[in-house]
Amino acid sequence: MISSREKCPTSRRALCFLRLALLVFVLPCALLARPFIVLVYNVENLFDADSQALFRDYQPPHYTRQHVLTKLESITHVVSQFEGGRGPDIILFQEIEVDQTNGEPVPDYDAILRRYAHTTIRDMLGERFDAAVADLPAEALLLKAMADRGMTGYTVVRGEAVQLEPVRALAQKNVTFTRFPVRRAASHPTLNARAILEVEVEVDGARLYLFNNHWKSGAGSLAEEQTRIANARTLRDRLDAILAEDPSADIIVAGDFNSQHNQKQRYPQMGTTALGDVLGSQGDELAIRRRWPRALYNLWFELPPEERASDAYQGEWGTLMQMLLTRGLYDYRGVQYVDNSFGVARLPGVNVSDNGLPKRWSFAGPRGSGFSDHLPIYAKFITVDDGDTERGIWLKNPSANEGIGHVNWVDFSKIDIERVALRLSELGGAAALRDDALKGRIIRVVGRRAAGSRLAVLIDGESFDVWIPEKELRDRLRQRWRAGASVQFYGELGQYGGRWQFVIRDPSWVK
Repeated sequence: MISSREKCPTSRRALCFLRLALLVFVLPCALLARPFIVLVYNVENLFDADSQALFRDYQPPHYTRQHVLTKLESITHVVSQFEGGRGPDIILFQEIEVDQTNGEPVPDYDAILRRYAHTTIRDMLGERFDAAVADLPAEALLLKAMADRGMTGYTVVRGEAVQLEPVRALAQKNVTFTRFPVRRAASHPTLNARAILEVEVEVDGARLYLFNNHWKSGAGSLAEEQTRIANARTLRDRLDAILAEDPSADIIVAGDFNSQHNQKQRYPQMGTTALGDVLGSQGDELAIRRRWPRALYNLWFELPPEERASDAYQGEWGTLMQMLLTRGLYDYRGVQYVDNSFGVARLPGVNVSDNGLPKRWSFAGPRGSGFSDHLPIYAKFITVDDGDTERGIWLKNPSANEGIGHVNWVDFSKIDIERVALRLSELGGAAALRDDALKGRIIRVVGRRAAGSRLAVLIDGESFDVWIPEKELRDRLRQRWRAGASVQFYGELGQYGGRWQFVIRDPSWVK
């Protein structure tokens, strides 16, 4: 029997995965085949290059071909961190643009790759840009960008721009990339949200269902929860139909649910919640073995509560990105979950800023910068071939549905600021700071308060704004730092309104 579970803190996760890899390697080949990873990634509005968009921010002059290229390079950089640069075998993307100009109902993505096989995505969006490239949908550009980095072999399935009443124009869709053969696909329209994309793939002869979701936004809003309840019912009805035919069906339900994993406990005013009450998400890992009720296991419960975080809003960590599993992924038929393999793709120096937050997308500068306001999540799976749907995998320390309604607050004081901060001497002075590549980095600032009503600092004669989100600290420093006074602090470098600035996130950052 497989025993691969160990509750590992983030600092030890690499060692845990090494142990898992060794375990998988030594098990008899008759039991295991084709380990693969499923990645779930909200890319924060990947729009194409045709200059036509429903969002004003993604129209010229705000969004250019150089911005498109930066977003593509950022996404592919993250995806290439998996499987030695090969990329995961299954990727569920959210927030890819619904193309406003391309007339093809189903583009021939393989033909697009063949057409542009002898050029690069950089050239396509640069000197070789033409009407044909402008006509390509965003997912085709992403497929090409990934192929340029050696990530090939994907079939692309995009969700349809359909919804239930009230009908409104949709700017985004869900898209699934898979290296496994696609048996069928369907888009399930739901109320005031992106259609739920169902893709059925074949993995070593086994049937695996993938449900790619992006529910209505506003996690803390009671009014929007009613819409999400409709989104959940659309999904639950389809799951029940599959499970009625096969109670042990292998189903992965994932995406951006715009709900917290502990939605009911975190927002008691909600009453009935979409995720927990309607869809059936829960954290009792042993409950997954029961045939009734047909509960889903939410993989966030694999991690300690303090590590459950994939996005941040107003100082709170959130878990809007989620992956849920049916009981079939815990038995010995077809696809099987590798226990304790769930994780957050938190990549310091890549998609995470020095302050620990996701390095979200920014339009500032000629090319833009950043990645996404969501960190991707992922999990590992294998296939088994003994056909036993009654025997469940052995669990060590199975999680309980503790129902904690806590909030993980972002604590900037815990940053090892002396270690991560850059010194001006390392950069070559203040002139070197106005560099898009340094956005999000924490700088040790030594200068003088600039004259004027705007709170700013002079470094080597150059002025940089200073912003402090905490009002009490902001007022205190305004009083303390008189014009011309010497100031020392740690600041997160960035831009706002076209002006370069330092953000002081915590009182401990002030010397």
